[in-house]
Amino acid sequence: MKRRFQKVCTSLKEQSCISYAKIASAAGFSDMNLIIIKATSPDDLPVHEKYIQHLLKLFSLSPSSCHSFTISFTRRFGTTRSWRVALKSLILLHRLLRSVQGNSPLWTELLWTRSNGLISLYPCHFKDATSSSTCSISYTKFVTSYAHLLDEALNCVALDNTKLENQQHLEEKNVTFQEKMKEMGETLEILPQLQSIIDRVIDCYPIGVATKSFIVQSAMKHIIRDSFICYTMFRREIVAVMENLFEMSYRNSIAAFNIYKKASVQTNKLCEFYEWCKAKGLCGYYEYPLLEPIPHIQIKALESFLSGMWQLTESCSSSLSDQESSSVFTEEDGRQQQMMKGIEVEKPLIDLEGEYDDVSWETVLESSVSFCHSYDQIHSDLINSNGCQQGLMDNDHSFDGMWKISTYKSAAYNPFSQQSYESSYNGRFDHNPLYPWGL
Repeated sequence: MKRRFQKVCTSLKEQSCISYAKIASAAGFSDMNLIIIKATSPDDLPVHEKYIQHLLKLFSLSPSSCHSFTISFTRRFGTTRSWRVALKSLILLHRLLRSVQGNSPLWTELLWTRSNGLISLYPCHFKDATSSSTCSISYTKFVTSYAHLLDEALNCVALDNTKLENQQHLEEKNVTFQEKMKEMGETLEILPQLQSIIDRVIDCYPIGVATKSFIVQSAMKHIIRDSFICYTMFRREIVAVMENLFEMSYRNSIAAFNIYKKASVQTNKLCEFYEWCKAKGLCGYYEYPLLEPIPHIQIKALESFLSGMWQLTESCSSSLSDQESSSVFTEEDGRQQQMMKGIEVEKPLIDLEGEYDDVSWETVLESSVSFCHSYDQIHSDLINSNGCQQGLMDNDHSFDGMWKISTYKSAAYNPFSQQSYESSYNGRFDHNPLYPWGL
């Protein structure tokens, strides 16, 4: 009885808000609250494009309207107990974040609102009160998982943009060895953020009756299509890092190995997630990226190699200062130090045991490092065989979009951005090779 009473009260409240918004708009009144209320009506229809375009136009003409939006969004999302309203609010926010750059006042206002505790996307305190107890759990879980993903995107925008600008600058010139190692170190700080976003995407796996909802499926299409670009960017950067693994300092090489080790597990989970999405008909088969599993033998070989290459005597390890331990060592440097200490280096550094006794460690190590080249070739062939994805590689500007690691010096990092902020509100969105399905 209590549950039914809450359901009736919530429905009446939402319908009253919509009726008020329609009457006020008909009378000539228009403010941010009314726009958001009408865009997030408690029905099963998707968020209408006209509201997104109207908001983007307001953001461009009056940057101060971004503050009004964040306050109105916080009120709408934070007070509703309808899963439809909450989910459509998040879809509206997601669509807007796609269309602005990371230095937009919208991102700044959202970060300010979150830092002051006015909005909480994670932890998300939303609980649905418009469905039965069983259905409510399914919808509540999806809304909270989606909110966590958007909160993680805000963390990416909060990254040090100076580091991202330096990366592009280093790519445009012939860099020295020290500059190259510095670039790799900065990349190692960004890759865990991308992995965290992929984890949040996998967490958005809907359960129960939520899988049949049209609004949930609409949100899932936005989520997984963004994850395609995120995974592609991550793979490109981790390949570059692994190619320079043995030139890095001990600390950075261990950090890179841990990221690579997590990627081997994460890729398997992402593969299962994508298979479920394909079975549900979410996005076309041609849109999904090629997932390259990382064999366990590669992880074992790299772990053994790093352990052997950097193993020093107890006295040598204790005598190293913090500054010396963070300096750049190569494989040859490690061997020379061992020879100076009188340590035997005749035996190979990798001793594969058990199931790997018959495998040459040179072969394993070569496959561990050179696999990235074969992945690039396979991925290139796959892309070249598809006209739509061909445009993704041929047009450099297409990679200036969401989830990107490198960015323009004049723009902050935005994991959702599709295109330039100035043109995003001028009519419908321009065709983007990253989004062949349109918006």
